[in-house]
Amino acid sequence: MRIMIVTDQYPPMVGGVPKVTRDLATNFARRGHDVVVVAPSYGTRDVHRIEDKVHIYRYSSFEWPTYVELRIPFLPFLPFRRLLKQYDPEIIHIHSPVVMGNIAQILGGGQRKPVIATNHYMPANIGRSIGFDPILGKSFQNVWYSYLVHFCNRCEYVTAPTVTALNLLYEHGLRAPARAISNGIDLARYQPGQQNEEARQRFQLPADRPIILSVNRLSHEKRIDVLIDAVAKLHEQAHIVITSTGPAETGLRTQVDALNLQDRVTFSGFVSDDDLISLYRLADIFAIPSEADLQSLATMEAMAVGLPVVAANAYALPELVHHEENGFLFSPGSSDEMAQYLDILLRNSQIRKSMGARSLEIVAEHDSTIILDQWETLYQRLITEFEDVRQRKRGLPAARKLAGFARNAADRSSHSRKSIQGDLALDKGQLADE
Repeated sequence: MRIMIVTDQYPPMVGGVPKVTRDLATNFARRGHDVVVVAPSYGTRDVHRIEDKVHIYRYSSFEWPTYVELRIPFLPFLPFRRLLKQYDPEIIHIHSPVVMGNIAQILGGGQRKPVIATNHYMPANIGRSIGFDPILGKSFQNVWYSYLVHFCNRCEYVTAPTVTALNLLYEHGLRAPARAISNGIDLARYQPGQQNEEARQRFQLPADRPIILSVNRLSHEKRIDVLIDAVAKLHEQAHIVITSTGPAETGLRTQVDALNLQDRVTFSGFVSDDDLISLYRLADIFAIPSEADLQSLATMEAMAVGLPVVAANAYALPELVHHEENGFLFSPGSSDEMAQYLDILLRNSQIRKSMGARSLEIVAEHDSTIILDQWETLYQRLITEFEDVRQRKRGLPAARKLAGFARNAADRSSHSRKSIQGDLALDKGQLADE
């Protein structure tokens, strides 16, 4: 298949959507498909590169004012149109419903290409300060979902990574055909393994205390501040590793200093995938206090390594974290409750072990091999159905033309019969007169 993936977020940007779109593109290319990714550049020049057999076209852009690192392209209608004609994709898969996604939808429809949209976003992901504002938040959410659902309803098909995420679209008026398809996790890569003592020393992590790991973009809606407050309330000894970067990092470091937790909290910054796996295997517990996840790649990765999870009972996280089975769910924003559940796990290694084993069972259905099969089946079905409709539309004028020919022939035949009958009647009349 010739697949075009359109996204406003792609590596080197850090986050879940960049990782999902890159993995989808590279895995399809490894399966022998022709894949093109369309994304914003990190400057004022258009760029074309080939990475892991994937053609990546980046268009000049500027930085989104309310979202550090998110780039908005300068409306590349003409070059995008040329790319569509040149590449001639069989399907266009949009992962960002903003500028680039709208251009892809408009031009893809004009070129008669099937367009599928996947929603990864919540209002808090787009306008963080507004999304959580007690006065403006609800209005902003209504405006966002009105726009998003209008965008989705103009697509041939819509997906979301979880049932929770899909239901949010249905609640706001989604009518297009849709289903939930997980973002998936590479279980051949993320799996239990030996602890890497060299990584422990390099990140300066203690060997005499359990490790609580948090992996998430350091943004306000991810609520890492709740985890830091919970650490200050723990009765059991533990060391916390906060991985990644983001706009909230300075405030979080200030919070750690104010609570005198410097010797109990490590900010690792951005780490490579290999180092991240090492950190998962060094950890004893995974913690995610986020209030804005429509799935969570990091939670699936932690589960795939066999960790119990303490998570906020918010949006889609309960689809992964089953309370008292593979971890605990606490009330969003409650550092007291989070600390309580962390203490339970810190006190009892057997509970950690049994819950970690349950994590492995739950995450098995999210194996990327299974997910890629689902995408391929859906793509092929949409391509086939779209082509069938197009052929029927092409055949309709021809059928109408043939029907017209038949009617004309019938009319001519009828006229001829009437003429002959008239002539015969006239002849009979003439004979009678004679």
